[in-house]
Amino acid sequence: MEVNIHEAKTQLSRLIERALKGEEVTIAKAGHPLVRLIPIQKPKPILGSARGTIKFQPGWDDPLTDKEIEEIFGQD
Repeated sequence: MEVNIHEAKTQLSRLIERALKGEEVTIAKAGHPLVRLIPIQKPKPILGSARGTIKFQPGWDDPLTDKEIEEIFGQD
């Protein structure tokens, strides 16, 4: 869809919604295309990109004693 600048000013919200739904929206001046409204694509996370940035202390996964658990969470 192509609209002129004046129409784009008055219908910007509607044009944005159409672009978000996948429709190509072009804004023109005097019949010459100037810009295109397109949704911003969020980058997808890259699995494993944090590898090597987290350091665990030895024994971090050792089971806790009942006493240690009570110290952390308190007694009921």
